[in-house]
Amino acid sequence: MTWSHPRGYDPMVACSSLWQQKTGVAIDWDKRSLQGFESFPVEELARAYDLIVIDHPHVGQITAERCLAPLDVAGREVERAALASGSVGQSYPSYAWQGRQWAFPIDAASQVQAWRPDALDAPPARWSQVLDLARQGRVLLPLRPPHVLMVFYTLAGNLGHACATDPSRDLIDSEAGSQVFEMMREIAGLVEPACLEMDPIAVSERMAEADSKIICAPLIYGYASYALSGFRARRLAFTDIPVVGANGPVGSALGGTGIAVSAFSKAKEAATDFAYWVASGDVQRGAYAAAGGQPGHAAAWEDHTVNAATGNFYRDTRATLGGAWVRPRHDGYMAFQQAASDRILSGMTSGHRAAEVVADLVSLFRESAPAQVSGAAGRGA
Repeated sequence: MTWSHPRGYDPMVACSSLWQQKTGVAIDWDKRSLQGFESFPVEELARAYDLIVIDHPHVGQITAERCLAPLDVAGREVERAALASGSVGQSYPSYAWQGRQWAFPIDAASQVQAWRPDALDAPPARWSQVLDLARQGRVLLPLRPPHVLMVFYTLAGNLGHACATDPSRDLIDSEAGSQVFEMMREIAGLVEPACLEMDPIAVSERMAEADSKIICAPLIYGYASYALSGFRARRLAFTDIPVVGANGPVGSALGGTGIAVSAFSKAKEAATDFAYWVASGDVQRGAYAAAGGQPGHAAAWEDHTVNAATGNFYRDTRATLGGAWVRPRHDGYMAFQQAASDRILSGMTSGHRAAEVVADLVSLFRESAPAQVSGAAGRGA
């Protein structure tokens, strides 16, 4: 099971065809909408599929449910070391939890900046420049849950106030959180109200229209597909996030996906073999990227051919990926992600005081802790 965007589905089908030619093992892929992919219970998928594409924040939940098979099997240490050394930022360790490796990154992403190179000489380098463009009606920002929370995370991290990942701690202090919320309220008041219902795909589609006025999306999960010539009427370019702090393009909320194997699979060994193969550097920079995937291995991010096809999407966003922040991953986080997104939205649309919204976020985060939380919860392996 994977997600129903060409970036999520097409490379899995293409690579599985090659795998069948190579091994004789056939793999059929189903797909879900992006929203369904982000919210559907992993345990139900694991009972129906041998291979599942997951988000790293699920690892605490899937560990508690025991629905995935760990991939750090004996005898494959050299292969895993190669995968770990090819991590783009924290992509590989983001799937490690309680001393085990639960997935391998096959897609690396974080919030980056999208812009129209045919309409701008250069993308905004600082947040103040983004606001100037927003006042001209030239900016969109995806704020549909969970992306509204991802914007909160990224701004906090870039300001030097990265949110906590351990639910025994406050998510963020009131002053820093209030500053972030007011920044969000300001830009939300400058962009179209439709942004509250838009995800990164919707924003990218609007930006790529031939007659679009939109020339910048300052914080958006990058989709290399839109950087391909001919994919849409207008090509988008991608670069590092505009900064608000003093430490460069750091703190962006890490995204991407990893390939995992069901603990209930009757073909566990064969599924594990495919997971190792499809996540490897040669496949990622070759067949996976060629089929429209957004690779999760550094070999692809550094490859000249892969970059040339996407207007240097990978090289131009690498610093942001390298400084990206890993979200909380404890069992209970996924419910918090939805609740916190809803609270930020209600706060922005109803004019609630920033300190009140932040206090609620802190409370929700504390409440998301597992019933028996230890001091190590949320930090992973």
